[in-house]
Amino acid sequence: MKPWDGIISEDEQRAYAAAGFGRPSGMGERPALLIIDVQYRTVGTTPMPFWEAVEEFPTSCGDVGWQAIGKIQHLLALFRKKGWPVLYPHVAPKMTFDQGRLAEKAPALLTVAAKGYDFPAEIAPRAGDVLLPKKHPSAFFGTPLASYLIDLGADTLIVTGCTTSGCVRGSVVDAFAYNFRVTVCSDAVYDRSATSHAVNLFDMSEKYADVMTTQSCLAALEAIDR
Repeated sequence: MKPWDGIISEDEQRAYAAAGFGRPSGMGERPALLIIDVQYRTVGTTPMPFWEAVEEFPTSCGDVGWQAIGKIQHLLALFRKKGWPVLYPHVAPKMTFDQGRLAEKAPALLTVAAKGYDFPAEIAPRAGDVLLPKKHPSAFFGTPLASYLIDLGADTLIVTGCTTSGCVRGSVVDAFAYNFRVTVCSDAVYDRSATSHAVNLFDMSEKYADVMTTQSCLAALEAIDR
């Protein structure tokens, strides 16, 4: 079963296959891990069902975020063990003169209590990781992410975080445009909408990235001998 089975019809999936979409890109030899917007504002300070979580932070995705954190921890442990780069694109509080269209379209993202911008301890960055404040959905737009990845010699991005339909997708599309190989771990990304999550995973898998479970991704990463 794939995350989009039962949502994207079999006929629609066949239509993409008939056009030649969905071929695997594979991984290179120098992966980097992106942990996008995994902050208390998107998961809450403790695991809670969605409608309870949004009482703490209106932008929370609820317990699906904490389920993803559990998967991200496994990826993070492997990257730590192998000494591979870890990068944290994240929304940071904005200056009043630099809010742009985001403040108009989704003002709740910029009006969260200070604690909401902190990283959960389970996946928190440490010395040597790259912290990358961003102002737009894509982790590439208006940031030095591409230059960091070039300097690191990265050829493959393992993408986790949220939301699947927003900042994850925006970052994946731009990474693809920069000719990086991209893997999205389907159970290590999350969204407040299960339908949007599934549809966007399908679309990314057909056009821009390899989409697989964290378990499959870990197996592929373990096989890399840098």
